[in-house]
Amino acid sequence: MRITFALAVALALLACDRSETSAPPASTPPVSAPAPAAAPEPARVSAIDLGNAIGADKRVTAPGAAFAPGDTIFASIATEGASPSLTLTARWTYEDGQLVSESSETIAPTGPATTEFHITKPDGFPAGRYRVEISANGAAAGARDFEVR
Repeated sequence: MRITFALAVALALLACDRSETSAPPASTPPVSAPAPAAAPEPARVSAIDLGNAIGADKRVTAPGAAFAPGDTIFASIATEGASPSLTLTARWTYEDGQLVSESSETIAPTGPATTEFHITKPDGFPAGRYRVEISANGAAAGARDFEVR
């Protein structure tokens, strides 16, 4: 009987050990990878303002569409987004498309930026209708008509 009792106790101890050690491990939540950063928005022209004066921030201080013959005429080009290289071109024309001036500037914006173009004529612009067309990397990005009186 002693052997039976000892055997029963040993089996009971083994059963207790198994229930403690065979419990499933506590579940841990899966580690999720951090969300990928959103790709920056590609650079684009968001505004074109004309005026006869600009501030240190290259923004037109008094927008307008009519100028005096002796004014310097500024085009303030606002861009948004990012690009390692964005070439802005301003093409200024008179009346029937006669080219007055064309210039380009390459920028590498990482967010909102402002670029300035201007035209001036020491002996004054002839009265009439004018237009400035802005392109970004060769694609039309907007235009503004104005008048010299």
